[in-house]
Amino acid sequence: MKYVIMGSGGTGASIGGFLANNKHDVTLIARGNHLKAIRQHGLILHSDKIGETKLNDIKAITTDEYITSGEKPDVIFVAVKGYSIDEIIPFLQKISDAHTIIIPILNIYGTGQYLAKKLPKTNVLEGCIYIVAYISAPGEITQSGDIFRIVYGTRGPSPLKPQLEKIKQDLENSNIKVVVSEQIADDTFRKFTFVSPFAAAGAYYNITAGTMQQKGKQQDLFMALTKDCMNIANAYDIKLPADIMDINLKILQAVTPDTTASMQKDLAKNHQSEIDGLIFEIVRMAKAKNITVPAYEKVALHFGFKI
Repeated sequence: MKYVIMGSGGTGASIGGFLANNKHDVTLIARGNHLKAIRQHGLILHSDKIGETKLNDIKAITTDEYITSGEKPDVIFVAVKGYSIDEIIPFLQKISDAHTIIIPILNIYGTGQYLAKKLPKTNVLEGCIYIVAYISAPGEITQSGDIFRIVYGTRGPSPLKPQLEKIKQDLENSNIKVVVSEQIADDTFRKFTFVSPFAAAGAYYNITAGTMQQKGKQQDLFMALTKDCMNIANAYDIKLPADIMDINLKILQAVTPDTTASMQKDLAKNHQSEIDGLIFEIVRMAKAKNITVPAYEKVALHFGFKI
């Protein structure tokens, strides 16, 4: 199968790099110094899973160059920030058709449904990813730890199952764990119940995971945000494990103490961030169901959201 990776940061380049390392047809869509370095020196992976890997021949081009090529991929992994989704839709429209499978793996809940409305002639799934990876230098990706798992799928049974299983085979042969789900709304929100509270509490107090791992007001806020997510799930008939709070606290304890969410990093640098999708959207979702999410309202107000 022919793969395009839309967004070649830590997450996207790890997917593309692992696939390319197993000889699959992969094209990275990148830009700036990162693209220049990959073109000149290949993609360098500093990976705990597959070791030091240099991919000299991996394809890396711009969106315009891919459009000009006239190619049509079988699978597109969308690994951009949530605030870039509208920007990339014209590109996705031009390179996809009725056989293309698009798998967004963003932190923002509901991205797949949003893209499906914008791209009705394609097959847009929903998905999420579990990985610690980042650009450590232009053209270089550091992937830490043993966790690298992609969850993707549909809301119920789908005629795409054979293609989804083929993608799973390609990924698993490339040392990436995969879950193909028919309850993807539940699975993606399950991840959101950790990612969003972790980002929100970290940004509110401007702390690292190490502080949040200790009992105190910072961990209390993380737990209150998780509780708000649980109430949202109930209101929207999203099924979560009964012990989701314990699960998230265990995940929190497993995070390296110096970890911060990318949203927190972006806010600290006054860069564009995913705060709308990770925090403000929960307040809007609660309002639509006439329920309250006091912890999210507290954090949203702190960052200037008008409730």
